[in-house]
Amino acid sequence: MTTDIQVTGLHMRYGHTDALHDITFTAHRGDILALLGPNGAGKTTTIEILEGFRTRTAGHVTVLGTDPAHADEHWRAHLGVVRQTWRDHGKWRPRELLTQIRAHYTTGWNPDDLLTAVGLDNQTNQPIRTLSGGQRRRLDLALGIIGHPRVLFLDEPTAGLDPAARHDFHHLIRGLADTTVLLTTHDLDEAQKLATRLLVLDHGRLLADGTPTELTGHDEVRWTLHGTRHTQPTDHPARLIHDLYRDHGDHLHDVDIHHASLEDTYLALTR
Repeated sequence: MTTDIQVTGLHMRYGHTDALHDITFTAHRGDILALLGPNGAGKTTTIEILEGFRTRTAGHVTVLGTDPAHADEHWRAHLGVVRQTWRDHGKWRPRELLTQIRAHYTTGWNPDDLLTAVGLDNQTNQPIRTLSGGQRRRLDLALGIIGHPRVLFLDEPTAGLDPAARHDFHHLIRGLADTTVLLTTHDLDEAQKLATRLLVLDHGRLLADGTPTELTGHDEVRWTLHGTRHTQPTDHPARLIHDLYRDHGDHLHDVDIHHASLEDTYLALTR
């Protein structure tokens, strides 16, 4: 199993303020990690350190076996980056910009195929400054993956996308089988559907690291028996309900199943 990202004891301080405290996690080839947390939790700072755009205060970090703080352009050619803010390419047109960027990579997408994949096949020759916000976000994604990156960083990638575009984006990211993806998002449903692992940050501390199933925990079966309300966590709610009706029959009332959600876990951690 190839380790593409290794973070150990990452610490970041701005003046007298600690933005990151002892962050440790690992990403293997093909993982899709979602970095979750409220505004100011340290998500963007973490990603910028891994991208080599910000110098950490302490800790050990490697991406593709290299410390980002001392990496060269050859290393950077294996990264894809989609940041929150638009790049200033307003005078260009999508096809010519992607063709220009593609020339810097030894391997990568055909620009026309990529424009189709991100849903911009009808805007290939339209000035970028005239694209809508959602269309520019699609172009940002295309610019991030044009060179078939081995590691892809996505900072709020679906902000401004409509539901259909978000669905297409998820399909495209799942298809990047040999790419390790680290994304930030406030969309918990997106994180639960897309990510293989979830990292929850708050006030610069890593509060949880696990698969969506591990973090959402068990379902709960709730019922009333002889006027008393009961709750029991279970991995097999149908079996538990069958046993309850077998044992108590008509004395059982108000039976329901509460399906655990990532939102429940997230709010419990960050509040």
